[in-house]
Amino acid sequence: MLAGLAEAGVPIDRADLVVGTSAGSVVGAQVCSGVPLDELYQRQLAPVTGEIAAKLGLRVLARYAASAVGGDDRKARARLGRQALRARTVPEADRRAVIAGRLPSHDWPAHPRLLVTAVEATTGAAVTWDRDSGVPLVDAVAASCAVPLVWPPMTIDGKRYVDGGVRSAANVDYASGCSRVLVLAPTTASIRVSGRIGRQLATLGPRVRSAVFSPDAEARAAMGRNVLDPAFRAASARTGRRQAASVAQAAAALF
Repeated sequence: MLAGLAEAGVPIDRADLVVGTSAGSVVGAQVCSGVPLDELYQRQLAPVTGEIAAKLGLRVLARYAASAVGGDDRKARARLGRQALRARTVPEADRRAVIAGRLPSHDWPAHPRLLVTAVEATTGAAVTWDRDSGVPLVDAVAASCAVPLVWPPMTIDGKRYVDGGVRSAANVDYASGCSRVLVLAPTTASIRVSGRIGRQLATLGPRVRSAVFSPDAEARAAMGRNVLDPAFRAASARTGRRQAASVAQAAAALF
């Protein structure tokens, strides 16, 4: 999608802030690395190597839903985080190596500011890291991508963290202070109202201009039923780039 928007003339490189959640933290680190977008796009079309197979099945999704019901937001996140701590997964080091292999640079970008989101597993506290946090970029991204019950919670300074998507699919409200917000969200689903993109955009104020783009029907089909299966990566990339043409005008209006 980003490569297609850039090809259509949308100056997405003018962004001052990039908020990355879950897989979006990988994308954020990639697009802020200085590597040209078209080169990053071509990498998505290459044969998949260095990945670990995983599945986000109905049983896992049901446990997500059950954890989200009742209590305040933080307690709900903590319920899921504690389950993640007990789950059997691959070792942290193996998962971290996968994330490191996805990032063309392991250094935080000087510009734009990259904000990576996560959730502390035991307490449910929402956290963010940037270049001034003192946390290595690979560790921050690995934590943001630590899908509960699928991947291991990641350890940073003695604490364990799970996926930033546990709080919200896009964490749009972290764009506080921005006057124009472009949201690319592979999923907009949220059981809890506080995590919904529309609700979070509303907290930014009435004068904020925004646009939200999600996969169309063709793109959803290309992504497959298991969003954690890298075998669908190339097809997803192609349909995302195609869809960009249909939303380019709306995206350009923000700039």
